[in-house]
Amino acid sequence: MNQIQDLHKQAMDFAEMAQVAKLKGNSVLALELSRQAFEKERLAAELTVSNLAAEPTRSVLHRSAATLAIDCGEITTAERLIAVALSGNPPEEIAEELKDLFVQINIDKYFARRGIIFDKAKL
Repeated sequence: MNQIQDLHKQAMDFAEMAQVAKLKGNSVLALELSRQAFEKERLAAELTVSNLAAEPTRSVLHRSAATLAIDCGEITTAERLIAVALSGNPPEEIAEELKDLFVQINIDKYFARRGIIFDKAKL
């Protein structure tokens, strides 16, 4: 579990630095740091993937990795991470957050397939 905790801590440190870079207007650095955060969190999540008894850690790490993947534009990877998290036994609250995240990244495509223009600002 130590390796998982170390990777998670590194990921959160990179994510925090990315936020600071974003606030300072340095979008290139922010994306680079977000990508590093994503890679660390993805590795941490992968270390828990086969341990269904590691809840809620397993689903929290996958949710976090999915969120970071979205920040990096890795939508397909985010969907996979969400699916893996939901395939375990996440606590209800985390499962709902994972489902909401899935909807968030797919709602535009859903409406577009039906010819509906969706205005996120009105949501």
